[in-house]
Amino acid sequence: MLSMIGLIGGLALLIYLTMKGMNLLIVGPISALFVALFSGMPLFPQLAGEGEANLVGNYMTGFSSFVTAWYLMFLLGAIFGKVMEDSGAADSISQFVVKKLGMKYAVLAIVIACAVLTYGGVSLFVVAFSVYPMAISLFKQADLPRRFIPAALSLGSVTFTMTSAGSPEIQNWIPIQFLHTTPYAGWEVSLIVAVFMAVFGYWWLKRMIKRAVQRGEKFEDRKGDPIATDKRLPHPVRGLIPLAVVLVLAFIFHHKLEQSALIIALLGGIIFTYLLNRQYFKSFWGAISDGTMGALIAIGNTAAVVGFGGVAKAVPAFTAAVDYMTHIPGSPLIGGAIAVSVIAGMTGSASGGQAIALPLLAPHYMDMGVNPEALHRVVSISSGALDSLPHNGYVVTTIRSICGESHKDAYGPVGALTVIVPLIGVAIAIILFSLGLGI
Repeated sequence: MLSMIGLIGGLALLIYLTMKGMNLLIVGPISALFVALFSGMPLFPQLAGEGEANLVGNYMTGFSSFVTAWYLMFLLGAIFGKVMEDSGAADSISQFVVKKLGMKYAVLAIVIACAVLTYGGVSLFVVAFSVYPMAISLFKQADLPRRFIPAALSLGSVTFTMTSAGSPEIQNWIPIQFLHTTPYAGWEVSLIVAVFMAVFGYWWLKRMIKRAVQRGEKFEDRKGDPIATDKRLPHPVRGLIPLAVVLVLAFIFHHKLEQSALIIALLGGIIFTYLLNRQYFKSFWGAISDGTMGALIAIGNTAAVVGFGGVAKAVPAFTAAVDYMTHIPGSPLIGGAIAVSVIAGMTGSASGGQAIALPLLAPHYMDMGVNPEALHRVVSISSGALDSLPHNGYVVTTIRSICGESHKDAYGPVGALTVIVPLIGVAIAIILFSLGLGI
């Protein structure tokens, strides 16, 4: 009982302190300490018996193992995003989409601009920063409530693109390490689910905005709002080619290198961005430096919650919870989806949730004969649901830092589109796989 109190209390503390704005590198160890104390776990290796779990050892093992496995992917992904940003290539693509669709389809233009950049491998945070100035301009012209901008950015970035087959985002690549699949696993089902999430999510977003406008809500100017500038930008094709290079190289090398193919793909994207857009850079090496620092922060924050998971999964309550979830009657895919969703929700990270859950779940389900491609796609989609609870890093950064909104005003639409819509999507995926589609 105490162990379960510690596990639930540690998670609650993790969410609460994150919502208060504390750094995850501090919040992670504090929350892990709470779990350890209530479970009677020794705090230091010197106080533990041989092979016995302990706070420092388990936390740092979880932290360092995630960094070891994913540092280069985070590094190159962040650098690719920054060089696309610094050269103006990302702005060029998003402005092109916006101009083609026009003000009448302002919300759709924002969603599509985010989707193109995300599916091309640009960092989720860079996508939000890049598209936000144009979103402000469009929402102002259309006189739409600005509190829905985070939802529009999120719908295009962390729903139907992030976890779809072929996506270069790591949420689609982590399962490869444990299931020996490809980034295109279950693509038939993935395509259907992605179309559903895009169409239904957009319909719901438009419906929420329409109701808000009918209640009298409108755009409100704020001092310091960014302005979409008319600075000299490369042709959109020069921005699209690096995105295509990332996708093509990932496809070519994924069979032989599995998740390591992402290293070659992102490196290729960086090289092509420089070669095609070098005259447009403000500072190429400055972008490299900024990307490196961004990667360290991003992987540090994710590793911090993976470290928390390393402690959490060593306590009796976690073992009991996983055992319960993996023995839910019916399709094993249901148990896998629930387990990954819950753990991703606990950690506030889709990638962190997968990194914690898959080492435990993959061998169990593979021994049961579960189709690895189906499991890959279900795990990927489900990890992008409860991870978007209020303490998620992307959610906090997009709502507060980028858009300057409060959780009270903006999280409702964001939660609807990034939690509920993916949950429905994963249910559809399970049903389709159970009917034999894509297997």
